[in-house]
Amino acid sequence: MIEFREITFENLGELTELEVADGQKNFLADNLHSLAHAYISITTGCGYATPYAIYAGGAMVGFIMYDYQPKDPSYYIWRLMIDKNHQGKGYGRAAIEKLIAEIKTRPHGPADCIEVFVVAENVAAIKLYDSIGFVDTGVVDEGEMLLRLGI
Repeated sequence: MIEFREITFENLGELTELEVADGQKNFLADNLHSLAHAYISITTGCGYATPYAIYAGGAMVGFIMYDYQPKDPSYYIWRLMIDKNHQGKGYGRAAIEKLIAEIKTRPHGPADCIEVFVVAENVAAIKLYDSIGFVDTGVVDEGEMLLRLGI
């Protein structure tokens, strides 16, 4: 249904043009900002950020990025966005499930969980993660809830 592709010079422009719906813009950083976070994580040695473009039927439909923190050790879903023109088609769920399968191979090191911070007002995202098996840890940081999935 979907595939992950590396971010390249050839697809960077398209990636930065993807947008969420107007009512979702306060829930996450734009893709260019997210790529800057990945660059800093990688170049400073504080993590192993791994960004991907999400494709369906040959078209770019979204962006997902995870990070591995060896000091914890744990994996984090750092960003997930599906373009406003491609929402409601199951791509978000498919991307999370595909990412979980990749993380379960422990590509950057050992860990027993995947975590994600979600803005508390982002009810749709919370329901999606809950339906996949993530649980609310009770931790809230700057208005974002920490959800966790054991692996």
